[in-house]
Amino acid sequence: MPLARRLERLKPTAVNTILQEVRQLRAEGHQPVSLMRGAPDLPTPEHIVTAAQQALSDGRTGYPDNRGEPTLREAVARSINRNGGPEYSPDSEILVTSGATLGIHAALGAVLDPDDEVLVPEPVYDAYLSVIIQLGGRPIPVPATLDNGRFTWDPDQVNAACSPRTRAMLINSPWNPTGTVLGNDEWLRLLEVARRHDLYVVSDEIYESICYPGHRHCTPAALSDDARQRTIIVNSLSKTYSMTGWRVGFCAAPAEVISAMYLVLQQSSRGPATFVQDAAVAALDGPQQCVLEMVSEYGRRRELVIAALSDVPHVRVLSPEGGFFAMADARDLERPSNEIRRSLLVNHGVVVMHGGAYGPSAEGTLRISFASGGDNLTHGLELLANGLRALGS
Repeated sequence: MPLARRLERLKPTAVNTILQEVRQLRAEGHQPVSLMRGAPDLPTPEHIVTAAQQALSDGRTGYPDNRGEPTLREAVARSINRNGGPEYSPDSEILVTSGATLGIHAALGAVLDPDDEVLVPEPVYDAYLSVIIQLGGRPIPVPATLDNGRFTWDPDQVNAACSPRTRAMLINSPWNPTGTVLGNDEWLRLLEVARRHDLYVVSDEIYESICYPGHRHCTPAALSDDARQRTIIVNSLSKTYSMTGWRVGFCAAPAEVISAMYLVLQQSSRGPATFVQDAAVAALDGPQQCVLEMVSEYGRRRELVIAALSDVPHVRVLSPEGGFFAMADARDLERPSNEIRRSLLVNHGVVVMHGGAYGPSAEGTLRISFASGGDNLTHGLELLANGLRALGS
């Protein structure tokens, strides 16, 4: 029996492809150390776990409000405003989702018609491309520029890539995989392109809390009235509160956009479990010291990555401004990035992501995750440094 022809346009994500290679090696008795995934090893803060346990004890296990429990929508609105964003109505401008991935699907599902185009910055998180394709749209990667150790997205190139079918920009800041945090001036220039071509700006802000000294996340929705009207904020609690497995996220946008997103969402999701939403309220409204401590720990790990590769010939770490990924520029090795990645995995027992997975503009780079610390990070960096030295000799 034939399957859907649209599957021909999809391919497995790079992470899942590499995980299959790792599983095969482990089945053969090898134990590679992973510096690949964005899965925090820090525990969910205790007061959030306690809130979930209390909600379970209270019988909060029935169907939730499909838009999100009112208490959580109120907490989300407070959190966005507290972190420098505009005011949003919990009743009409907030939508709770089962993670940011579903939020992006709902946002694009609300604004795209078949063959509409979505501009994405390249290097691009490859899962973005699949959701655009699934919805019948066309992703248009616009290459970034690597300048003075930092990836930047040139608004002039973005403007040149627009066509009558361009409908939206999908932007992630802090930017996975590059580590760039867009500054207000950068946002304002991109927002001017969006205004000129009447585009939506889907702003993926899941790493918003993980910014390093000298850098601060700013939601584009806060920069002007026009920006607020065209911005769709997508976020989750996964990274900020180490709640990746809890699957709880949220979106904020003008009421008519949220209404359309809710129509899309309700066809496939009933939302996060009620007791999970109660825990999310405790996370957003509770003490934020845990977030500061988390960012401090990631900052320490960031310095470990930079130091571990500082004396490796032909390799230069691009110091990340935010998030928990560091890009290593290995173009001087003059080998395809996937070939470097495979050699590091098979011959040196360390797992990283090849930059080519994120598009041609990242070819020759490697993405290193420091979401996991401790011995895993220390040993993994040792294997990585030794492997890169061997490749450069």
